[in-house]
Amino acid sequence: MNRYQALITAYHAGKPKYLDTIGLSSAPFAALQSTLDDFINKFDLDRAVSSQLDALGLWIGIGRVVRSTINGIYFSFDTEGLGYNQGSWQGVFDDMGFTALDDEAYRTILRAKILANNWDGTMATLSNIYQGVFPDDQTQIFAVDNLDMTMSVYLTGSPLPAVVQSIIAFGYLDVKPGGVRIADYTMVSEPGPLFGFDADNKYLSGFDKGMWGLDLKEITNG
Repeated sequence: MNRYQALITAYHAGKPKYLDTIGLSSAPFAALQSTLDDFINKFDLDRAVSSQLDALGLWIGIGRVVRSTINGIYFSFDTEGLGYNQGSWQGVFDDMGFTALDDEAYRTILRAKILANNWDGTMATLSNIYQGVFPDDQTQIFAVDNLDMTMSVYLTGSPLPAVVQSIIAFGYLDVKPGGVRIADYTMVSEPGPLFGFDADNKYLSGFDKGMWGLDLKEITNG
């Protein structure tokens, strides 16, 4: 029973042919309204897939295909960091200087673009903006002002997939004040906090807890 049949008065409610007639004539309109109601979910950044994400990208202002050739990200057996749930499938045009990002990597870029567009430009709120790029809280991200017109960005928690490492190294997730250069991106070599002295939290920890950091630009040739 659709929403229009539910409005039938008690006088006609017991007449099957009347119910069927109303159902047959109103079904296309009920289906159309149901489809329109679902548009919000279809184009929600956290739920959209495939061409829906492409449409969001046109609105947000960044495409799925990036110009830089990204190497060392494709699925491979017996290659550390490129196995199941780590490496990406190679696309048709990936060897021609263009890389089409998968849905999850593209979603990450779109989220960063949205946050950058809504950022107030201050260092005080920058760490929250960066953390919003990875809302699942499996990866923690924070920035440090080097006080020389450069800043460093650190990623702790779970290491990122190879393709996300590369798009970060190529600067597609750069969120920074005007005139400031990002000197380096450092990511943990294993799940956990980065190694550091005089700290013990989800970002930094000492011996037996903290992990060595890896320079993303070095490991991705970014």
